[in-house]
Amino acid sequence: VRAAVQNLNVNNSVDGILIQRPLPKTFKETEVLYWVSPNKDVDAFHPENTGRLVLGLSCFQPCTPAGVVRLLKHYSIPFEGKIACVVGRSSIVGKPMAAMLLKENCTIIQCHSKTANLSSLTCQADLVVAAAGKPGLVGSSFIKDGAIVVDVGIHRTTSGKLIGDVLFDEVAPKTSAITPVPGGIGPMTIALLMENTVRAAEIQ
Repeated sequence: VRAAVQNLNVNNSVDGILIQRPLPKTFKETEVLYWVSPNKDVDAFHPENTGRLVLGLSCFQPCTPAGVVRLLKHYSIPFEGKIACVVGRSSIVGKPMAAMLLKENCTIIQCHSKTANLSSLTCQADLVVAAAGKPGLVGSSFIKDGAIVVDVGIHRTTSGKLIGDVLFDEVAPKTSAITPVPGGIGPMTIALLMENTVRAAEIQ
């Protein structure tokens, strides 16, 4: 696998490389991600791109968090001085999402599976990004009136319906804006992946 990735790194006809996760347990994820050239890392999971993101330097940005920021900016939703609560700390969404919102001058609350009294923290937030990977985790009692809610989760029920981390019908009446599942952040993720790929092609 490493040889295959290294061949793609030097192949001028390949502009971007994605490592499909989760990987088999026989692989060390961080090691495999390190094999990808940072200049072809269109998912932005290489440690170099992660470090540059945290430091506020130019780099590829993780597609889902970047999609969240781009969507909010499109609707002229202000960031500066707002309290943003990120529910989740995965390396795919939670951690980079917090870093990107911090760069936008939000005050960050980051929650995770060991957070006590989760709703008492989310209720303080002007912006809640739900990225915990737990279907229906965020209900109306988790949100203050007028908050903005971004649902990054996506799950398929036994009946085949797609749902998010947020109980949409329950939460929506309390919000000033909320993203649906499906059709919310998913399309933004794909759009930002394409943007990263175009940028990678320009770098080559």
